Amino acid sequence: MANIEIINETPISIPELKERLEEIKKRDKELKSRALRTHEYLDKFSNAKVKDSTKLKESILKLQIPRLKERHIVKLIDIMPKDLETLKLIFVGENITLKQDDLEKILSVLK
Repeated sequence: MANIEIINETPISIPELKERLEEIKKRDKELKSRALRTHEYLDKFSNAKVKDSTKLKESILKLQIPRLKERHIVKLIDIMPKDLETLKLIFVGENITLKQDDLEKILSVLK
């Protein structure tokens, strides 16, 4: 079995992934089975546009919250929590602790 080396890892939001799949679909005329299933899933659950998600990402980055990484921001954009409890649940499995004030700032940007 071949060893696969990850050269670069960049988290992307659901709207960005959907857009990339659309580009592949235009280029190749059709998607392979796994990509097709992924595209169908994204059609059902993607409710934001790439432009909006990019603006949200920039707005959250401008908050300059310590220890908040790009992968956290992408997860926030994908889930779009509406209240503080849901926002806190997103970070339960992560090794990050945010101040109440920072959580409220994030929530205000997402609304």
